[in-house]
Order: sequence, then C-alpha cells, then structure tokens
Amino acid sequence: MKKNHTEEDVYILAIESSCDETAAAVVKNGREVLSNIISSQIALHTIYGGVVPEIASRKHIEKINQVVEAALSEAGMTLEEMDAVGVTYGPGLVGALLVGVAEAKAIAYAAKKPLVGVHHIEGHVSANFIEHPELEPPFMCLIVSGGHTHLVVVKDYGEFEILGRTRDDAAGEAFDKVARAVGLGYPGGPKIDKAAKEGNPQAIRFPRAKVEANVYDFSFSGLKSAVLNHINHAKMMGEEINVPDLAASFQNAVVDVLVSHTIAAAKEYGFHKVAIAGGVASNSALREGMKKACSKAGIDFYYPSPIYCTDNAAMIGVAAYYEYMGGARAGWDLNAVPNLKLGER
Repeated sequence: MKKNHTEEDVYILAIESSCDETAAAVVKNGREVLSNIISSQIALHTIYGGVVPEIASRKHIEKINQVVEAALSEAGMTLEEMDAVGVTYGPGLVGALLVGVAEAKAIAYAAKKPLVGVHHIEGHVSANFIEHPELEPPFMCLIVSGGHTHLVVVKDYGEFEILGRTRDDAAGEAFDKVARAVGLGYPGGPKIDKAAKEGNPQAIRFPRAKVEANVYDFSFSGLKSAVLNHINHAKMMGEEINVPDLAASFQNAVVDVLVSHTIAAAKEYGFHKVAIAGGVASNSALREGMKKACSKAGIDFYYPSPIYCTDNAAMIGVAAYYEYMGGARAGWDLNAVPNLKLGER
C-alpha cells in the first residue's frame, strides 16, 4: 500500500550502523516514522562481555541489505520515492560505520539520490522530535550514552553549544563497568536498572564529583573507583555484597549528578524546556528523577520512548531531514569518522 506522497512531503531513507545495531528507517517530513527496523547483536556480544568490533562489522555486512529492504517494505514505499539517503558517519566503531556509509553511498549513487551524512549524537537529540511535535529549538538537552555524557544547548536544528561534558568515563561506561564488577554482566545499563528496583538507593553513600574548572562538567571515574573499592573491601572482609543495594546506591549517585547539573544549567540559562537523549536516557531512575526535578522547577520535560533512546535509524532520519532541508549534501568521498566531536562537520 502506497502512502500519500504529495510533492511537498520529504521522505528520508536512513541507515545506522555505528555500534552493534544494524538499522534502517523511513522518515516523513522529519517527524513521522513510517518504519524503524533494528537488527540487534546483543546476544552475540554478551558472551564476550562487550561489543567486539570485528564481529560487529561482519554482522552489519550480513544484515544491512535486509534491514534496508524491510524498512522500505514496512513503509510501503520504493527507493524511487525517497528524497534523500541519510547515514551515520560518526562517531562510532570505524569498521561498523564503514558498512553503513558504503551501503548509503551505493544506494544513493545507484538511485541518483542526494546523500546526507549524520552525526550520531545529533541523531540521539533528534529522537525527541519524533513523539513531541510541539518541541522545537532552542532547548537544553542532556545526552547520556555508553560513550558520551554532554549537557548542551540545542540552539537550532543541528546547532549546539556544549555547556558540560564528562572528563573521564561516560555515564553508560560507568554502568557497564560496575555491572561487570558485581557480576551482572552485559549490557550493564538495563541490568543495573533492574537490580536497583529491588535495592535501597540510600544504603551506601557514594561520592558525587565536582569539576572545579567547569561546574557543568561530569566525572564518573571516582564514583566507579569507590564502587570497586567497596566491592574489594567486602570481599577482603568476607562480607556478602547486597547487589540490589549497591546497584541502587550507585545509580542514585549517577542520577543525582546528571539531574542537578541539568536543572542548575537550565535555571542559569533561562530554559523552560529540557530533554534527555541517548541509551542511558531509557534508565527509569533518570527519567523519574528528571521528571520530578523539572516539575518542581516549572520546566517542561521531554524524553523519547526507550526504542528511540538506544541506537536506531529513525532518529538518524529525523536529523538527516533537517540537514537536508538546510541544504547539507555529502559527496561520494563521505567517510567514517570514528571520533567525530559534537558540532563538527
């Protein structure tokens, strides 16, 4: 069944392969998701306790054509009806990114469609536009994922000012390391979240780091070390570790810092709209903590559904739409940039 394709509608075919999800989506006018196909590799990498880049790349090669075909099929559309092809070109694992970039270039070239390169983190921020049609820049956004913790002002579509960032571990990285240390395994974020529901967040007092040079920067390595010291001390003393209490107390320390920084910045800069984005944005304690703090401060709070928090192509399609409408076009020399910084092009 064909969707109503009028002349003014813009359809983007989007591809995402920055880590261990092979994904493709069709997005209409930057806000409406017509399809969102994700092939996850979590089960493959769990045995290794984390993502193995070589395995991820091979799996992307296997799955990429299938997810693209499925995305077009579910949207009830053809490649000819697409206005452009959007693809994540960084940051991420270089081999994984290359698969998506090569696929997007091949499709765009063969179908004579414009190619749009998308910054993965901008994609995460753009996920908020899918379910909140009323949300438009400027607003403040906390980006929390396995590799990134940023507090930014979204000045306009694709335009960001970074107020704070992590000096060491990203929040998601700290979740993974602590989960591994207490034997919860991979992926750490969801497992800590689940265990914490049974625990007392006040059971253990873990430190909250302050960064002298910039009040809005984050640091989680000290907290991670404190947790590891607590575990080692308990083992040396022959004491049993209460995993739910430890998970809840650790999570509480992370959430406390993320929420307090965000609310303080929103107040200082006069923002009444705050959003969260990235994989850790699906953490139930963070969502709850942010909801309460925003409500108390009279701030409107926005967050994507969990499916749009973790890596997906729909968010890339949204970001690609705004890039495309702004006149951005990538050349056939578009390459993977594994360490692409937010705001870089």
